[in-house]
Amino acid sequence: MTDLRQAVDDYLRLRRSLGHQMAEAAHLLPDFVSFMDQRGERTVTVAATLDWMKTREPDLVTTVSPRRITAVRGFARYLSGMDPATEVPPLGLVPHNRRRGQIFLYSDADIAAIMKAAHETLPQPLRAATYHTLIGLLAASGLRIGEAIKLDRDDIDWTEGVLHIRESKFGKSRLVPLQDSTTNALREYDSLRKDLMPRVKDPAFFISLTGKRLIYACVHPVFRALVDTAAVGLDAPHPPRLHELRHTFAVRTLLHWYRTEANIQARIPSLSTYMGHREPACTYWYLSAAPELLALAAARRDGLRKAPRS
Repeated sequence: MTDLRQAVDDYLRLRRSLGHQMAEAAHLLPDFVSFMDQRGERTVTVAATLDWMKTREPDLVTTVSPRRITAVRGFARYLSGMDPATEVPPLGLVPHNRRRGQIFLYSDADIAAIMKAAHETLPQPLRAATYHTLIGLLAASGLRIGEAIKLDRDDIDWTEGVLHIRESKFGKSRLVPLQDSTTNALREYDSLRKDLMPRVKDPAFFISLTGKRLIYACVHPVFRALVDTAAVGLDAPHPPRLHELRHTFAVRTLLHWYRTEANIQARIPSLSTYMGHREPACTYWYLSAAPELLALAAARRDGLRKAPRS
């Protein structure tokens, strides 16, 4: 274990003892330390921090970028008491840009084409089944990719058809009920996995060909290749992204409610809880994500304004 890696463990342990959750820092800082180890650097500097951020996000500054810098800033402050050469990234080094670009919304045909590409083009049966099922689960449940690959088999209640999402973003845990068809798809994958790899020591539900848990660094390029193979989003302003399966789930749910429900305001908090949002305000953002949804929301608002008062 390197000095920096031990320092990260000590830092997280100290902050947690003071009552901080540290879920995001615990996710980001080990990656930062691995980056530093690969470069043979032992002292945190502003230049190294920026290089790490650019390596992970080479093309643009995203809404995640400031959070990466914030995680390193806290760690660097801790280190500066032991290593005076440590440079603490200053506030404002990367601007907090809250604007979100246009998102790609997958159609049923898009999702079916990507899943078909996984089933037909990935040569190994287990790998094909893993990605076919993973993509289907993301589309059907709105899970974050990190939540899906973090699932253990014991996190699935097969009788009730419920997933237990443990300590996800913001340190939250929640229960995610599934439709019967989704539970059955998971059950089929589980049976195939047992047949093809009966002696798996890793508790993970979605596994690689080595019998270990999938990691995002491998999932992302495979998904990108499947999207290209399926010819999905050829005319889109940007290549369709994995996380946009989650956006699509949210927009579809809201569209269904606006078409069928009387009191949308009462339903928003339940969707927020289901998706693991920090607060309902994060869910309301989706109202502007699709023109049809925005039009329905505006029509509903205008209708309420014009309704006669008793």
